[in-house]
Amino acid sequence: MSVTTGRKAEVIKTYAQKPGDTGSPEVQVAILSERINNLTEHFKAHVKDNHSRRGLLKMVSQRRTLLDYLRRTNESSYKSLIEKLGIRR
Repeated sequence: MSVTTGRKAEVIKTYAQKPGDTGSPEVQVAILSERINNLTEHFKAHVKDNHSRRGLLKMVSQRRTLLDYLRRTNESSYKSLIEKLGIRR
């Protein structure tokens, strides 16, 4: 269900603004998107797992908050990020 260390490092390297960048909104949104996609696959097999579903809803809400912040501060970065990740808005 969680993102492996190697996959997380790969996502960070892809979306980082500079070397060593792990806290920028772009990186945080990318990692959350990866976790959300993994949980979505999990729910295809485990339909009644409502405890994990609550965590999924919290992650989606957190990602939405980060995307709203990014949209307010840097519109071009926001548009390129949702295009790269395939997030519909």
